[in-house]
Amino acid sequence: MTDSPALVRPDRRAELAAGLARVRARIADACAAAGRDRADVTMIAVTKTYPAADVVALAGLGVTDVGENRDQEAAAKATLVAAAGVTARWHFIGRLQRNKVKSVIRYADVVQSVDSVRLASALDAAATAGRDRPLEVLVQVSIDADPARGGTVPDSTDPDIGLGPVAAAVAAAPGLRLAGLMAVAPLGWEPARAFGRLAALAEAFRAEHPQATALSAGMSGDLEAAIDHGATHVRVGSALLGMRPTLR
Repeated sequence: MTDSPALVRPDRRAELAAGLARVRARIADACAAAGRDRADVTMIAVTKTYPAADVVALAGLGVTDVGENRDQEAAAKATLVAAAGVTARWHFIGRLQRNKVKSVIRYADVVQSVDSVRLASALDAAATAGRDRPLEVLVQVSIDADPARGGTVPDSTDPDIGLGPVAAAVAAAPGLRLAGLMAVAPLGWEPARAFGRLAALAEAFRAEHPQATALSAGMSGDLEAAIDHGATHVRVGSALLGMRPTLR
């Protein structure tokens, strides 16, 4: 990271403001169409590959929630943003390796990608030792029951990756707070089908864990369908920030 986060080019600020206005309008329209209160849906700006300066600019435009999916990038970016005097609510949304949990708990307010009992246990140990308050956790669920892309498996008998065992492990962990579910629409699925399935899973999940009401679903291309099916958080990258720089 070599950017100076306190210095945001006026043209870039204008680009971000325009992107934010478009996304906010889409969210408002989707909430109206679904008969939902706009205040019930939080937009998470997914800033992976974008500089800390963009996070600072978005904060100045009223964006409070930021998502990252790689610890090395996120840790450095969070440090730069804090040094610029900006407070953001950081969501870790990528697949998380257990050897990264001690780093992630230092800056993340929420981890959205817990998908195994072993990961929950590692996060709990790190959070208990390294934080003064519980870490919020969303359990990632695989809508099509294929864990290859990450996610717990509903109705699985595997005690490490079954949705029930993972949720129970998080709920029982003193260093964690079970906040809800996260999911990504499977490749090749129509968004309405994917999020309809997720809504059914979320309803059953809340019956077991009534305080865990968050549902993180939907991205730039399918946020309307996600909101229609009850998403409380949408994760928006390209529609907000533009096409991503090529990963190196």
